[in-house]
Amino acid sequence: MLRIAVPNKGSLSGPAAEMLHEAGYRQRKDAKELVLVDPDNQVEFFFLRPRDIAVYVGSGRLDVGLTGRDLLLDSASDAEEVLALGFAGSTFRFAKPVGVDVHDVQGLDGLRIATSYTGLVEQHLAEHGVKATVTKLDGAVETAVQLGVADVIADVVETGTSLRNAGLEVFGEPILISDAVVIRPKGAGEDPAVEQFLRRLQGVLVARRYVLMDYDIRAEKVGDAVALTPGLESPTVSPLHTEGWVAVRSMVLRKEAQRIMDDLWAIGARAILVTNIHACRL
Repeated sequence: MLRIAVPNKGSLSGPAAEMLHEAGYRQRKDAKELVLVDPDNQVEFFFLRPRDIAVYVGSGRLDVGLTGRDLLLDSASDAEEVLALGFAGSTFRFAKPVGVDVHDVQGLDGLRIATSYTGLVEQHLAEHGVKATVTKLDGAVETAVQLGVADVIADVVETGTSLRNAGLEVFGEPILISDAVVIRPKGAGEDPAVEQFLRRLQGVLVARRYVLMDYDIRAEKVGDAVALTPGLESPTVSPLHTEGWVAVRSMVLRKEAQRIMDDLWAIGARAILVTNIHACRL
């Protein structure tokens, strides 16, 4: 039975549960439930703190985990990313008091840095040959400078509002751009159960990005229409009862669907329909 670690709480938890549900897996009904067996799919889910997931997977105790890229790298565990999931995105950056003359990572040499991600920050500093004192704080770190614990901080930045409220501003290039990822133990061999799990998640990702578009068009315009809707491999073209007309079916990017409908209409397509894709295998 495949053993999978999933986030028990936090920003990763809800989207991860939704994706697993769309992939056809059972989900817990009680948030206090820490282990869930899905016998139909031969999977056992373990609900863990997001920060601990990489440690369990890296140790080989669990086969697969869903966590954040930032948490994976911060853990320094023997786990590796195998699939990006496209949700819970965040940017990890340095921030300083407004007006302080520090503009990039090189300017941090000899300074004190407060963060909840010491492993990630220390690795970044080492890559740039910078020596600084890194202090670990749990929770919000915005007040670390004001309270005299640090000269600058390193934290997840979304809108930047909380930093501005604390009199801070970001500087330099991002330390890391993170989102939710699937991880496995480093060097893990091929496993049909893992491959099936990944295919299901990839099917969900494709279904979220694409829609199915159907339309009718005159046969002589098929070349122009197919240029607008090439599909992933090739669209399906079928003759209609009305002579000289064909029906076309193709997958198109969801974000481009409205523009494509306008362009198809302009070249004579009619009965243009868009349908959601709930699951797929490509």
